[in-house]
Amino acid sequence: MTDLEKTQIQIGYIPLLDCVAILWAKQRGFFDEVGLDVSLVKEASWASLRDRLAFGFLDAAHCLSAMLPAAALGEDQLGIPLQTALVLSQNRAFISLSQKLCFELNITTQDNMQESAQKIVTAILEQKPIQLAHVFKQSIHHYCLREWLALVNFDVAQNIKLVTLPPPYMVEALSNHVIDGFCVGEPWNTQGELIGVSQIVASSQDIMPKVADKVLAVTSDWALQHPHTHRALTQAIQKAQQELKYLDDYTEVWQMLMDFNIVQFQCSNTVHVQKFHSIQNIIRHFVDDSPQPKIEDFKWLIQQMVKWDKLIISETDLEKMSQNCILSFQA
Repeated sequence: MTDLEKTQIQIGYIPLLDCVAILWAKQRGFFDEVGLDVSLVKEASWASLRDRLAFGFLDAAHCLSAMLPAAALGEDQLGIPLQTALVLSQNRAFISLSQKLCFELNITTQDNMQESAQKIVTAILEQKPIQLAHVFKQSIHHYCLREWLALVNFDVAQNIKLVTLPPPYMVEALSNHVIDGFCVGEPWNTQGELIGVSQIVASSQDIMPKVADKVLAVTSDWALQHPHTHRALTQAIQKAQQELKYLDDYTEVWQMLMDFNIVQFQCSNTVHVQKFHSIQNIIRHFVDDSPQPKIEDFKWLIQQMVKWDKLIISETDLEKMSQNCILSFQA
């Protein structure tokens, strides 16, 4: 494309399964096809990624959806508006607890999410110290943990102090007994199970509506200054999403995820077969056929902030802020 405002692009990401379309677009040359020279930048935490995106060190980023309304509300202490034109994943988090805690509280694989929550809440009310972690204050993972506990006791859900940890540190923190459980995206739940330290007890899909989890985010100013570059970037990643959805052989995808140190365990159609097909199925269905962001997603996220952070927002502001998170390309 000759009308690109900028061709050298830095995209930030956190090592999670749902950055796969960005990595695949780079690997398959889809960015090159639209005239973009893309560098992928692994970030240490969601906070560092957000700050580097907001202050222009990154052009775009694999971003938590709730960071966008948080920026609009000034809840991120930065207040630099972020927007998205592309959803990367929808509601694919899991809650995992340490196998030690599960044994102590008799939480079994037969328990449904309300039964496991009941056993945790009972233990908390009996003053047992239980430390749960999420990935970031403004995230579906945070809200998922609170909504899970609220199935049993709203006051416990409201008042429990949660720890924030970057996704790649969750399993290590649990192994070292720093935390007792976490809510995070894949592959970290699977890794915890395969090395024998954690057990998945609930899925965010059973607790919350199907909302955007990760998005491709840019600042509003960047989008305004680089409309053609932004469109090209989005088109390349959408092409990767479509290819991943219908790909027959995932061998190269698995190798890429291992090369990027995202998948750190052996998993194939002969080793840990069920996990292999489960993760492959997640990748295929990260997004619908139309991965455009929806205003209802951001309204729900803001409503969660109102519910759990006790914010006060009018219905008019709720609608406006939700709409401002979405960037639609002009025809």
